[in-house]
Amino acid sequence: MAFTVSTPSIFRPTLADILRAKFDDVKTAIAQRRMYKATFNELAVLSNRELADLGIFRCDIKRIALEAAYGA
Repeated sequence: MAFTVSTPSIFRPTLADILRAKFDDVKTAIAQRRMYKATFNELAVLSNRELADLGIFRCDIKRIALEAAYGA
């Protein structure tokens, strides 16, 4: 009977890896914020009649923009 012992590989990220990950997080956050603002502004300029045609109440604009940008 044979046994194999494997030791877990320890990966230590370098400073460059950490900075790259943080930079990617910031880029994602900026893109999400842009999506939120664009969606919110596009819906906010519509009249109540146009919103009603879409089945949207004015009080729902913020929630819809958040869902579009962040998937919340």
